Amino acid sequence: MSEKELITPVTEDEIDDIRVTLDTEDGEIVCRILTIFDVDAKDYIALMPLDEKGNDNAEGAVYLYRYFEDAQGLPSVEYIADEDEYEAAADRYDELLDEAFYDSIED
Repeated sequence: MSEKELITPVTEDEIDDIRVTLDTEDGEIVCRILTIFDVDAKDYIALMPLDEKGNDNAEGAVYLYRYFEDAQGLPSVEYIADEDEYEAAADRYDELLDEAFYDSIED
């Protein structure tokens, strides 16, 4: 099998159906992808944990992780242990939310 066959392309219609399962000390948490963004040449991913029915959580909690792909293009997430790095990612995510809000007002 070639490396290109390891990845299944995602269409615009399928993007909202992608789920990420996090293995935590509290058990598995299923999340949907909100966005992938970069800060200082590193990629990050914002994940919305879903409730037991598969809906967005009522609290609006969002998890931020470092995002990367291995040599074969398979995606992975990594916990952000450095407080300054996490703050930079959180600040950028907040900016993206603000931009989306202002763009929706202009429409």
